[in-house]
Amino acid sequence: MHIAQRIQNMEPSATLEMAQKSRELKSQGIDIISLSLGEPDFDTPDYIKEAGINAIKNNFSKYPPVAGYMELREAIVNKFKRDNNLDFKPSQVVVSTGAKQSLANIFLSVLDEGDEVIVFAPYWVTYYEQIKLAQGVPVVIQSDISTDFKIDIEDLKNAITAKTKLIIYSSPCNPSGTVFTKDDLEEIAKVVSKHPEITIISDEIYELINFDGKHESIAQFDYIKEQVVIVNGISKGFAMTGWRLGYIAAPQWLADACIKAQGQITSGTSTISQKAATEAISNSPDKVKYMLDEFKERKKLVVEGFNAIEGVECNNPSGAFYVFPDVSSFFGKSYEGKTINNASELTLFILEQGKVALVTGEAFGSDTTIRISYAASKENLIEAIKRIKNALSLLN
Repeated sequence: MHIAQRIQNMEPSATLEMAQKSRELKSQGIDIISLSLGEPDFDTPDYIKEAGINAIKNNFSKYPPVAGYMELREAIVNKFKRDNNLDFKPSQVVVSTGAKQSLANIFLSVLDEGDEVIVFAPYWVTYYEQIKLAQGVPVVIQSDISTDFKIDIEDLKNAITAKTKLIIYSSPCNPSGTVFTKDDLEEIAKVVSKHPEITIISDEIYELINFDGKHESIAQFDYIKEQVVIVNGISKGFAMTGWRLGYIAAPQWLADACIKAQGQITSGTSTISQKAATEAISNSPDKVKYMLDEFKERKKLVVEGFNAIEGVECNNPSGAFYVFPDVSSFFGKSYEGKTINNASELTLFILEQGKVALVTGEAFGSDTTIRISYAASKENLIEAIKRIKNALSLLN
């Protein structure tokens, strides 16, 4: 049977693949600690669950508008004003089945074959593959731990060509936890403003998990606001990954195009999820601050734990719930005649010898690193660090 070339060319999600391996090993009775998925381990708050339950009781079970209920789109507009001092109209907001679909809508709406998308590395695994799926060409700008995983602005200037249609980054960043400051974003905005044909995708899904200060959006700079599309959602900040709801706020032309694309793919997002999301977004973010406080404590534990392991270099990220240590000092080392050549081989070694599931940095465009999610209990994190340390000590 024939499989389309576009699917053959697509890499499976490394995060989901490692999570699946973890589940398979656990089903065999093997004690695996999985730190591979970007999923809060908190339950969805009760006040949000009640809104979903009420939606079921009140028979919100018919097709919703493709772009989302007006009540939710207005709540999102109000959220942007309340939290970010940004002005949008409801018509500029499109609600989708997860931020992942929001991204797919954008790529399918903007890219023609051969169009280029500048991607800041490290990047979320899905960016690269969705760009390819839309027949675009990813152009990756590298960074590393020495710059806190922030790109050199000269590299951005040099990467722009006549074929560049989009630029994409996340802040707070998955996988590095890096947060761009207002000054960082202004530097990027000044470059983008010289290229009015380019749209920049600002992935802000981790907005509420920011440890060091106020979240900054590149859309705050009026001179490029019509070139910016914000992607956000409810999964990370509200512990609602399974509710599957994301959204964009975009220039009207792009919002209209995304509605057109979505109308032929999924149509509107789950009505129950929309009602729950309306409750989540309408309330003050302070109601879920307890999650941020707990993540901050876990981050301290994990950063200190990994920096205590000889050969591991771990910076102190300002957001999200990941650390992204450089582990290149272990490349070339061996155990029982098997040499570790790269980060992918190291993560498999840690899974086999330490029984801890992590994700290789190669999946995120960074070949010297591994990603560790600390969206897990402190007890599991302490045990995982111990296991990883013991496994790495076997290499020489």
